[in-house]
Amino acid sequence: MEDIDAIAALQDPVRRRLYEYVAAQGREVGRNEAAEAAGVARTLAAHHLDRLTEAGLLESGSRRLTGRSGPGAGRPAKVYTRARAERAVSLPARDYRTAAELLAEAAEEAGLDAGLCAAARRRGEVMRGSAAPCGDLEEAMEMLAARGYEPHLEGADGAQDTEGATAAAAGVVRMHNCPFHAVAERFPPLVCGMNLALLEGLLGTDGPLRARMDARPGKCCVVVESSKNNDD
Repeated sequence: MEDIDAIAALQDPVRRRLYEYVAAQGREVGRNEAAEAAGVARTLAAHHLDRLTEAGLLESGSRRLTGRSGPGAGRPAKVYTRARAERAVSLPARDYRTAAELLAEAAEEAGLDAGLCAAARRRGEVMRGSAAPCGDLEEAMEMLAARGYEPHLEGADGAQDTEGATAAAAGVVRMHNCPFHAVAERFPPLVCGMNLALLEGLLGTDGPLRARMDARPGKCCVVVESSKNNDD
């Protein structure tokens, strides 16, 4: 019932817009910013953001948004991020996660990594169908968003990405969500390898883009970039 109540909280259209905006940023969001993005008054945004926090869909904290400290820096503002906990509803009840974890455990013990990756790459190719390999990062981001990866472009034009590393001029697509997160936490080498192979099949291995491993805390273990990046 707790998951049902949490998801039901998104039925309100304003609340849903606020949740989707905060979730998409991958960082702390203040009330003023969220209100402006949703096109509502700050007081209404604050009400809905707190309701989303009570439902367990967001987490809240406080910090000074000015970046200053000491006298004259202003009071800390309330900020929100997407909650780490997953929510899922199945009627009648189903337990696919346990089945996935058991299969992953058996595959890892049997040393079936290569076979799993080959199957994942084939599945990605089937999902792509007769379409040509992704032609650019924008097209790849659309495809990844449709699969629930929450892609974001980082490092475009040689800018610093969120971890401080300089990316290639074309940018790197980093995903803020891993659709296999729960199983990947228990079996990271197996599941992350499967994820990479799946994306290779989806993107195509003979096109202008490539997927590669670049695991960072709180993000998907795979990034997508131009196949020309780092070519020697």
